[in-house]
Amino acid sequence: MKFLSRTAVAAIVASTAVAGCTSMDIGQTMYNGYVIDQESLALIPVGSSREQVLLTMGTPSTTATFDTEVFYYISQKRERPVAFMKPRLVEQTVLAIYFDKDGVVANKANYTLQDGKVFDTISRTTPTGGRDLTFLQQLLSGAGGAGNANAARNIFQNLGN
Repeated sequence: MKFLSRTAVAAIVASTAVAGCTSMDIGQTMYNGYVIDQESLALIPVGSSREQVLLTMGTPSTTATFDTEVFYYISQKRERPVAFMKPRLVEQTVLAIYFDKDGVVANKANYTLQDGKVFDTISRTTPTGGRDLTFLQQLLSGAGGAGNANAARNIFQNLGN
């Protein structure tokens, strides 16, 4: 009977260890942006209107309007081997739809990382309140020493006159 209970305990410990190993998240793949559908792309041949492109493909990821208007549909695939690592860009596809001056599709192009046409997206950050003080707050708090306190006093005296 002791042999049977020891075997049961060993089996439970082994199954728990195996279950713990299989539930670990080793790698992670993330998809961002527009997923290009070839059937939808076939619905907008050269000569299609801008409205037809918007109805079929949806809102573009970004646009450009230098000489002619261009819609860009960007999709990215990122992977990270372990959860705490920064994701690495593995695949990027940029579908560019070029319009002529009349607003109809003149050309379509599909760029990848291998084409060397990687987009440098502009990242904009919103500043936080933190320790950034306005000019008036710096004057009132005396952050720059006694000179600022005197300057603030002079400013308020001049405002009263």
